[in-house]
Amino acid sequence: MPVIAIIGAGPGLGAAVARTFGRVGFSVALISRDQSKLDALAAELEADGVSARGYAADVREPAALEAALARAAVELGPILTLQYSPLPSREYLKPVLDLTPELALEALQFSALGLIHAVRAVLPAMREKGEGSVILINGGTSVKARAGFAGTSVAFPAESAYGEMLHEALEDEGIRVRQLVIPGGIPKLQLPGGVDDIASRIWELHSTPGPFRTMLIPLEDGRE
Repeated sequence: MPVIAIIGAGPGLGAAVARTFGRVGFSVALISRDQSKLDALAAELEADGVSARGYAADVREPAALEAALARAAVELGPILTLQYSPLPSREYLKPVLDLTPELALEALQFSALGLIHAVRAVLPAMREKGEGSVILINGGTSVKARAGFAGTSVAFPAESAYGEMLHEALEDEGIRVRQLVIPGGIPKLQLPGGVDDIASRIWELHSTPGPFRTMLIPLEDGRE
């Protein structure tokens, strides 16, 4: 049974992606910081017929993140799909004049370095199998900096650069590295199918080749 690990799993988009992949036979490793919330979400998914299990880890703590991914691989099977979508702290959305070196470093650890650690944990299995996918979910500051969202404006582009380099390095090995940019908060986008529409788009990114970056909607001024 194929396995997807969703880093930053929660009751919104993470749950929708879990159900979308679960319907076609994937087992789901749910990763975020709160084990009790993960257990509750896993139980809901299991009730819907999705095989899911939670593994608590903070993406800013490399050893914990790598250990969670390793446990998931042992218990569920090799992870051949990775979604990296942790929700940034509001601290990373401060104005640029309030951005300290310490906060910038934390934002980079959260977005770019966390992704690097996660990819290095799952990539050997993907390369051995000759297939896999890594899906990055980012806000609009990954492509356009905004002075009012300084932390993500620094960290998201670094995450994007790493992802784009992976896309170029791995596309000939059957491993897709794709990025979905979602400008603004999902509820404000008023999509007809809500998070299910986004989950369907993520499935398309996983299952079909294409360019590294996909915009969910056009980027407009005022959208993070």
